[in-house]
Amino acid sequence: MPESRASRPAEARGGRPRRRGTQPKVVALGGGMGLSASLAALRRITGDLTAVVTVADDGGSSGRLRDELGVLPPGDLRKALAALCGDDDWGQTWSRVIQHRFHSQGDLHDHAVGNLLIVALWEQLGDHVQALDLVGKLLGAHGRVLPMSAVPLELQALVKGHDPDRPEEVDTVRGQATVALTPGEVQSVHLVPHDPPAVPEAVAAVRDADWVVLGPGSWFSSVIPHLLVPELLDALTETKARRVLSLNLAPQPGETEGFSPQRHLEVLGRHAPKLALDVVLADEAAVPDRDVLTEAAKRLGAAVELAPVARTDGTPRHDPELLAAAYDRIFRMHGRIGPWR
Repeated sequence: MPESRASRPAEARGGRPRRRGTQPKVVALGGGMGLSASLAALRRITGDLTAVVTVADDGGSSGRLRDELGVLPPGDLRKALAALCGDDDWGQTWSRVIQHRFHSQGDLHDHAVGNLLIVALWEQLGDHVQALDLVGKLLGAHGRVLPMSAVPLELQALVKGHDPDRPEEVDTVRGQATVALTPGEVQSVHLVPHDPPAVPEAVAAVRDADWVVLGPGSWFSSVIPHLLVPELLDALTETKARRVLSLNLAPQPGETEGFSPQRHLEVLGRHAPKLALDVVLADEAAVPDRDVLTEAAKRLGAAVELAPVARTDGTPRHDPELLAAAYDRIFRMHGRIGPWR
């Protein structure tokens, strides 16, 4: 059996030596609450953190702004910025402000303050990255937030049994919000346009990273879309950074209903067969068969790390302190030389 990438020193597989006394450069990819959980953990262990966020959302406030103004959907970008806010009064106040939604009988109903702020700065500055950097500066964000593409994307899925009356037929389901809750079994997803341009700063961050973190999050609508942007996939495949995949605590109703942990790896591998991983992180309580997961991870070149990362209230949500401890242990065990802090 071939030696896994994660079991070899970084230098042996062409990785850059760790820099003594410095913090790791970490790039986290995803969207929605899954990416927010990862960022809330990662900001506790590194000050050199970049979030690369999917831009295919078409529901809620984001969908309305996208339809009316033709802009990128700002919602997942807003959530990432909120997750990067500090735990001091300034950070927590601004986190609540940008997450605040209006409740009214008029056009402002359900719009998030942060969505309006981000879109206003896009219109003022005419530059997605500059505007997000400015919002991050205002919030005192512990990291940078970038969109994965500079054009709004449509997510489409091939779904078997989308129509309960035709359980064996495969239909095309359009839109991230619809895909996330679709009945039936998602076979694959793709983006429209099929070869969207990546944001150059996002590509550069991945290529220059020490660690790239993918997941947790909605598998087909937040995690896999990053692998469907050609320039970003090339960067993920060619980077000398180590790559950790963080699994969800439970299948998501709709798009991954009934999925085992290893099934998540299998569908990711089908969408990006050339992408190798170093570590797969999972909560032990969410893994019914460690041996089966280990074999699935080995096919992607990865080792499995099990750690308690769930909140203790019984909900399938990650605890930021526990997840931070798990990431820190992985960074120390797989390729770290000396202290970063």
